Amino acid sequence: MKLHQLQGYIQCVYLVEYPEGLLLLDGCCRADIDMLKLFITEELSRPFNDLKLVVVTHMHPDHAGAAHKLRALTGCKIASAKTTTHWYRGVGGRLLHLTDLLLAGWVAGRLGKPRKNLWYSPFLYPDFELNDGEVLPYFAEWRTVTTPGHTDRDISLLHIPSNRMYVADLIVKVKNRFIPPFPVFHPNQYRASLQKVIGMQLDALWLAHSGEVNLSTSEYEHLTTVAPRLPQTPWRATKIKAKLWLRSRK
Repeated sequence: MKLHQLQGYIQCVYLVEYPEGLLLLDGCCRADIDMLKLFITEELSRPFNDLKLVVVTHMHPDHAGAAHKLRALTGCKIASAKTTTHWYRGVGGRLLHLTDLLLAGWVAGRLGKPRKNLWYSPFLYPDFELNDGEVLPYFAEWRTVTTPGHTDRDISLLHIPSNRMYVADLIVKVKNRFIPPFPVFHPNQYRASLQKVIGMQLDALWLAHSGEVNLSTSEYEHLTTVAPRLPQTPWRATKIKAKLWLRSRK
C-alpha cells in the first residue's frame, strides 16, 4: 500500500495505490478531477480507470463533489454510509446545499484559489452502502468506522495494518489548535464519535485539511472540552448574529 497525499482545491486528497487498483479516500471537489487524472496518468503512469473505488465520507462539496463524475469517467464504484434518506432532502436541504457550495467557494477565495465550478448533485447514489465495521469493497485492509456528528452520516476509514485512520472533517486544525469542525449538526453524536476515536488508540490520524497528525492526550482533552453541546450550523449562526445586531440597534 502506498498513500499519496495531494493538495486539492480546498482539502487534502488521499489516493491509495495498490498494484490491483486505486482507492480514493473521499469524493473530493469537482474542481479536483483534472488534477487527479493528471496525477494518475502522468505521475503514476496508470490508466485513469485504475481508480476502482471512491468513498464519500459525507455530502459536503469537498467530500462528495467529484464522486459521480469520477464514476462516469472511470467506471469506478462509489461507497458511502448506509442511510435511509438523502442529506440534502427537501426544500431546506436544497437551500443547505447551495449554502455549502457558497461556503466552499468562500474558503477557496480565502486560500487564494481561482474561482471554479463546484456544482454537484445534492443526491448521492452509491454502489455500496457500508455499516460500521465493514471492510471496503476490493480493499480488505480498510475498515469503515461510523463517526457522525459533523453531519448525520460521517464515516472514517481505518487502515488496519498501520492502525491509522482517515477521519475526514471530524477534527480540524486552526492556528495550531485542534478543534471541532463547523458545522456540527448533532453534538451528542459528535462527542460520542470523539470518544470512539480516542478509545481506538490509533497511531495517527489523517485529517481532510491538515494531513497526518498524532494528537496528544492533552489535545484530545481540549477537543472534548470544547466540543459543542448545542448544534452549530450556518443557519443557527446567522440567527444568533442577527439577534446580536438587532440588540445593538436598540
